[in-house]
Amino acid sequence: MPPAWGRAPAPALPPGYRRVTIRWRGRRALRYGAVVELGRRARDGDGASRADRGPRVAVIDLGTNSTRLMVADISAEEEVLELVRETRVTRLGRGVDLSAKLSDEGIEAVCAAVADYMATIHPLEPDSVVAVATSAVRDASNGEAFLAELRERFAISPRVIDGETEARLTFAGATAGRDDRDGCILVADIGGGSTELVTGCKRRVEFWTSMQAGVVRQTERHISHDPPQAAELEELADEVGGMVVDEISTSSPPQPDIGIAVAGTPTSLAAMELGIDPYDATLVHGHRLTMAAIQRTLSKLASVSIAERFRLPGLQPERAPTIVAGVVILIQVMRAFGLDEIEVSEHDILHGAALERAANPAPAG
Repeated sequence: MPPAWGRAPAPALPPGYRRVTIRWRGRRALRYGAVVELGRRARDGDGASRADRGPRVAVIDLGTNSTRLMVADISAEEEVLELVRETRVTRLGRGVDLSAKLSDEGIEAVCAAVADYMATIHPLEPDSVVAVATSAVRDASNGEAFLAELRERFAISPRVIDGETEARLTFAGATAGRDDRDGCILVADIGGGSTELVTGCKRRVEFWTSMQAGVVRQTERHISHDPPQAAELEELADEVGGMVVDEISTSSPPQPDIGIAVAGTPTSLAAMELGIDPYDATLVHGHRLTMAAIQRTLSKLASVSIAERFRLPGLQPERAPTIVAGVVILIQVMRAFGLDEIEVSEHDILHGAALERAANPAPAG
């Protein structure tokens, strides 16, 4: 087994940084952060200044199932040094597959999260604030009205990114700084409304697709019983498996040497397998999931009710209603690409968007 498959050790921190603990919806998450004095830019005992650290970027990801924040300094070597990272399950895309509209409840949940995030961002004084919207806003007839509300209430300019851009940014974030980037890498991002699959060899993207398959979308389409019935899971697997096979058959992507999975489904599986509660990102990042272990976890999740899933260590209660669909999607992706195991990564579109902005600091028109 090549060393790249081992769980990545916690990276050495540059001068001026220390390990910190932040709150994530009542659970603790271990992150890496700068020594920051709120309200002003600070130096610490090691004498590292903001000028030494490169641009500071805040990224807000307006996803179908969750709304996320990262504030990070980008080094000259393109390292993403996180100060803050937060996630809230806001279910913006709930019902979009049927109604083609964002619900009032979802919009308000996102706005509440963004209000809190802006309060976090402001004292950290980032050089840029980037907000990206993905599948749910792309598909919704009132998506532009939602973005206009965000611009009016929070003075941010979110942009809707297409599937290709979402795939490219996710791949960039997941592969940045890896020693094995010269091999062929598959990155799978299982979102709420879509799943992005990207294969790159020798640091060049060779194949990408954005499928209309996500944890919220497929749950609403296929699962109406609690716990789900076997026939529902079979229909879900058949639909998603057919989508992946069709994409592979059409494009003939290279066979990946390594598979990387990002987003809430794989990180939840890793946390459950490791028995982590509260959540510890340093243990989850780089953890390897085998196909056999994922299938065992699916059997367990699909055999109990949502209320029982609430109590499972390592699984955020907010993800309990949609985790089964996410695991089915992951299994179908791994089967289609012939992967027996996959590496879990905390580095995703947030990192990719931050790197892109650091390289192109002028805000888009």
